[in-house]
Amino acid sequence: MTEVTNTPYDALEVGQTATYSKTVEERDIQLFAAMSGDHNPVHLDAEFAARTPFRQRIAHGMFSGALISAAVACELPGPGTIYLGQQMSFEKPVKLGDTLTVRLEILEKLPKFKVRIATQVYNQNDERVVDGVAEILAPRKQQTVRLTELPPVRFG
Repeated sequence: MTEVTNTPYDALEVGQTATYSKTVEERDIQLFAAMSGDHNPVHLDAEFAARTPFRQRIAHGMFSGALISAAVACELPGPGTIYLGQQMSFEKPVKLGDTLTVRLEILEKLPKFKVRIATQVYNQNDERVVDGVAEILAPRKQQTVRLTELPPVRFG
């Protein structure tokens, strides 16, 4: 099991950064479609997607949003963080096989444990695919937690 230590509000500093990376796989697209109910054929049907401006299947836009959530929850500030809001703009499509890196940067510490964080996602070519800002409620105390391991997912 992986252990993660958070960064509480008092230890956060403007300019502090963290990253989180994941490669987009077929299984991710299938699971995201199943979980979200978004079965848009641009994500799931190669023939349909070939006739779109993208010319191939692309990942759900909110898949990148989910990676931002994972970065905030598991990297900076980490466990105990509560999401209050997220603004994001999608700048480039995400394709199967892309390796995405979420880059977080603390922008501002606000009263009552609130924090604004720059949330950007880049592909393996260092092209920004998502730009945004999150507002979160930072944890008050430092803690180390074990992340729960999920069982393997089987299709069919």
